[in-house]
Amino acid sequence: MTEEQKKPRKAAAKRKAGPRKPKAEAMDKGTPGDEAMKQAVLAAALPHAAFDGFTDAVLEKAAAEADVSKADLARLFEGGPLSLVEYYSRQADAQMEKTLAGMDLKAMKVRERIGAAVMARLAALKPDKEAARRGAAFLSLPMHAALGTRLAWRTVDAMWRAVGDTSTDFNFYTKRGILTGVYGATAMRWFNDDSEDEAPTRAFLAARIENVMQFEKFKAKAKDALSSFPMFADWKKK
Repeated sequence: MTEEQKKPRKAAAKRKAGPRKPKAEAMDKGTPGDEAMKQAVLAAALPHAAFDGFTDAVLEKAAAEADVSKADLARLFEGGPLSLVEYYSRQADAQMEKTLAGMDLKAMKVRERIGAAVMARLAALKPDKEAARRGAAFLSLPMHAALGTRLAWRTVDAMWRAVGDTSTDFNFYTKRGILTGVYGATAMRWFNDDSEDEAPTRAFLAARIENVMQFEKFKAKAKDALSSFPMFADWKKK
């Protein structure tokens, strides 16, 4: 048989064999397939977490419902329920950023931008509010405090960046520290707000932001007043 006669048979054999399997490196951790599994597990876990909290049992039940193997579950959520709560927080941050990206923030005052950012974050949690409440309680436990602090910082940092903050000096830290307190207090008020329009939460948030603005005005006046004294002259520069 000539080479020309062999080529059609080779081509037919390839078609019959079907598509090749993905290479091993395409199945590594961090691939879109992993992300889809993590989202499926989270979606299955939140209804259960609303009643039972974030536990190993809830995580395993969610994995079974999402058709995720135990081996994949252990790989995707290495820290167990703690990793699930962390992933939930990051997903809420991403949804908040998406919401803010669709708003005309440049037309707003700074206080309005911050108010919008806080409410956008709470809106991301609203579909599973009770689960979010259980997650907040979970992170408030002493053994989870370190992660809770990191996640809160990440959230308020995402808020400031989304509303256009470009500070790199000491204000970078003070802004985020203050907003952590504002967001945390507002979230606690929101968890106990059963109103449809969330007016009590919005009023509470507006009052907290006003408190911060008044403090900033006081601080600015204090710097101006003290700058006339040599011993305080350098303080105004901070």
